Amino acid sequence: MLKLFLLCTLAVLSRADIGEEDDVLVLKKSNFEEALKAHPNILVEFYAPWCGHCKALVPEYAKAASMLKAEGSEIRLAKVDATEEADLAQEYGVRGYPTIKFFKGGDKESPKEYSAGRQADDIVNWLKKRTGPAASTLGEVAEAESMIADNEVAVIGFFKDVESEGAKAFLNAAEAIDDVPFGITSNDAVYSKFEVSKDGVVLFKKFDEGRNTFDGELSKTDLLAFIKANQLPLVIEFTEQTAPKIFGGEIKSHILMFVPKAASDFADKMVEFKKASEGFKGKILFIFIDSEVDDNQRILEFFGLKKEECPAIRLITLEDEMTKYRPESEAITADNIVAFCTLFTEGKLKPHLMSQDIPEDWDKNPVRVLVGKNFEEVVFDPKKNVFVEFYAPWCGHCKQLDPIWTKLGEKYLDSADIVVAKMDSTANEIETVKVHSFPTLKFFPAGDEHKVVDYNGERTLEGFTKFLESGGKDGGAPAGEEGEEDDGIDKLSQDSRKQGVLSHQVSFGGDVQYPVGHPE
Repeated sequence: MLKLFLLCTLAVLSRADIGEEDDVLVLKKSNFEEALKAHPNILVEFYAPWCGHCKALVPEYAKAASMLKAEGSEIRLAKVDATEEADLAQEYGVRGYPTIKFFKGGDKESPKEYSAGRQADDIVNWLKKRTGPAASTLGEVAEAESMIADNEVAVIGFFKDVESEGAKAFLNAAEAIDDVPFGITSNDAVYSKFEVSKDGVVLFKKFDEGRNTFDGELSKTDLLAFIKANQLPLVIEFTEQTAPKIFGGEIKSHILMFVPKAASDFADKMVEFKKASEGFKGKILFIFIDSEVDDNQRILEFFGLKKEECPAIRLITLEDEMTKYRPESEAITADNIVAFCTLFTEGKLKPHLMSQDIPEDWDKNPVRVLVGKNFEEVVFDPKKNVFVEFYAPWCGHCKQLDPIWTKLGEKYLDSADIVVAKMDSTANEIETVKVHSFPTLKFFPAGDEHKVVDYNGERTLEGFTKFLESGGKDGGAPAGEEGEEDDGIDKLSQDSRKQGVLSHQVSFGGDVQYPVGHPE
């Protein structure tokens, strides 16, 4: 008995080492395994105290933790300061912040990456999906009413025979969507309450039409398309919380209205914008962005806008490459927006490429300054070998490279056929060159073929010199081929989160995204 008492006491003391803040467990390397044993289903956020997106997540993460605790759920939420627990962060492949992983059944070897939204309801729904049935059985009217009342969006399948092919297709669709709760019922009273006369699927929501009834073949594919098309409002505000739904959806064409919410005519602009959206449901996602919010300034910069120029409209496609479009008229009316979107859907719009004006002294310094307006003339000069750095002013790695790049320019200042240049890719865009990380280094050899060679060698004066002297062979690869991964790049796919930026393949399931936020 004494031995058992001591063992129990030790267990309690061990668990006491796991602190809590607002119902969120505070984990360290020293108590991590103990936490997994005590709480087999646990969602862990790896964060950095300075990370703006981590700070924005704090209240919603705590709210989700409290919601689960209040329900008596065995699921717990936890957090790890990855800057203090570097070994733990490295063990779980943390390369940006926040990184959120779900450890199910105490399995610490293969946690699942969290892939839903950043609001408390999203987190709770995702976790319930991971630990329970894909769709809850709704045996009473009160249960259905509760599901609809407690969620922004809820999907209910009405099937008299829950073993039917239609019901199976519905459950397969439910398995595939993490951020929306699903229910299934065969109860006559529930059918009657919601005026459903035959088997089918209804999406309930707290905006726009209020509900959408599926009308088509009951297949997983068609149901998923139906839900994706109707789960977002016709017009949605871009925020930290809505970004996962915006970028994670099926609609990859976005029209953005940049407008200060505090403006006296904000409501009028919204009426026009929403009116225009009605004819493009499922084709173009209508998004408005508060141009006065600090964290949105990077998006304005990305579209070549300043706060003083808002309200303004821009359109972007998020396919393999991002392409931006600008309307001819700046007047925000429903007719203008409809006309603009119609030209886009008909494929009649030309991309809008940003360019700064050509500086008067662009060719007076060792490193030539390129902008959109002079880029092709310089790099495709058949008599010149041009080595270009594509950079971002806020990029830390670009700043580290700057003195080396200047020395390289000085070394070849008097060369007859070698030009060292740079271009600010946040303010200038080139149709023939796509930049996905900073700095990107590309070599344009002399000749009429307009060849492009990616530089993948060492970022040293010696490495650059060897590359140029070899005609772009030593350290180069044909453009488009993957070179070795370089930890000295502000990758839009990885390390940009450390800069407080959301862009390509960051945070939200690998979807192409426009930049958000600002460097910390």
